[in-house]
Amino acid sequence: MVTTSPTRRRAWVWPAWLQLSWSWRITWLYLILILFLPLGALALKAAAVGPAQFWALATTPEALSTYKVSFGLSFVAAVLNGVFGLVIAWALVRCRFPGRRLLHALIDLPFALPTAVAGLALASLYSTNGWLGAPLKALFGIEVSFTWLGVAIAMVFISLPFVVRSVEPVLEALEIDQEEAAWCLGASPRQTLIKVVLPQLMPAILSGVAQGYSRAVGEYGSVVMISSNVPFKDLITPTLIIQKLEEYDFASATVIGMVMLAFSLVSLVVINGIQVWGRHWEANPTTNS
Repeated sequence: MVTTSPTRRRAWVWPAWLQLSWSWRITWLYLILILFLPLGALALKAAAVGPAQFWALATTPEALSTYKVSFGLSFVAAVLNGVFGLVIAWALVRCRFPGRRLLHALIDLPFALPTAVAGLALASLYSTNGWLGAPLKALFGIEVSFTWLGVAIAMVFISLPFVVRSVEPVLEALEIDQEEAAWCLGASPRQTLIKVVLPQLMPAILSGVAQGYSRAVGEYGSVVMISSNVPFKDLITPTLIIQKLEEYDFASATVIGMVMLAFSLVSLVVINGIQVWGRHWEANPTTNS
């Protein structure tokens, strides 16, 4: 009599495209729950209003005014930080002075300081009774707190570290031999800076400016404290979203939030493009000159 062995149960085998390590599986699961699902829900909620209503809500006069304030002042703050952030990074790397280590640590203060505290400090400092606001009002008639100028200063404050921290490591890696060779060939310090140093720093500067710009556009905590939050004056887009939610206008809040999300994605692409360009520049310095 021939006996047959019982059929063995086949073990479950993951499809080839899912045969990832556990670290990858945990990573994807975490990103789906924390990042992709909330963003997808926002996109679906915004798409539910329809293209015509979406455009109408995204381009209301009030929304367009906040775009001008948020995007325009963020650009001004980013350009200012691009200039002065380069100067600060140069001082930290190339100069030796008392308190250098303390200054080096304080550069990251906007990262660690709660944004509401930063806004409160700036509003007090630049108010008409503040240490800086009172002289500006008395001597020049300039009001800073609760105006668009205060919004710009808050954006400069919170986005400064991006430029400094982007430029600093690149500046440290530059070889002084290149500058000495330029001097030996008769180049002045200004020519050496413009033709030798700045071209190598430009990718890092642009990357820091782009990151600071994106950070300033989405800033809320510090700006809302120093702004009057008046529409068509100095109201920023994140504050408008909060106001729409308080008015139970969820459709407008969702649409405007989707506009900010689209801008963030574009900014991310730009930042990554600049970083890729910077790596290509470092790998092929002679072909880019």
